Amino acid sequence: MNVLTTFLEYATQGFNDIVDLTPDLNRVIQENAFTEGHMLVFVPGATAGITTIEYEPGLLKDIPEFFEKILPMNATYHHNETWHDGNGYAHVRAALLKPDLMIPFKAGKLILGTWQQVVLVDFDNRPRHRRIAVQLTGI
Repeated sequence: MNVLTTFLEYATQGFNDIVDLTPDLNRVIQENAFTEGHMLVFVPGATAGITTIEYEPGLLKDIPEFFEKILPMNATYHHNETWHDGNGYAHVRAALLKPDLMIPFKAGKLILGTWQQVVLVDFDNRPRHRRIAVQLTGI
């Protein structure tokens, strides 16, 4: 069993910016000659999350609208009272989404549904530089 940890870097716009990680994740598997195992994808930080969606224009609008309905940006958050940085909503949204995802792979490719992609959602209230940790365990 082999283990490899590497990083992918992205400039994001914040405010629910959704980035499709799938092509880069598959490339990591192929470039490192892994054929079968598991991939852990993790975003360090408290204002972004990792999930899967169908990466298409409708959902790229639906996801931010959903989060705005359940956790509005302009609501009162105790975090903002403590730090005065205005991103309390981003912390709660990220906690709901979670910072990591484990995905199996076989034959050098992630095992995903036909319309399923792995995405990073950056909820912060400013552009950010995100360094995504990717850990492969397998053969």
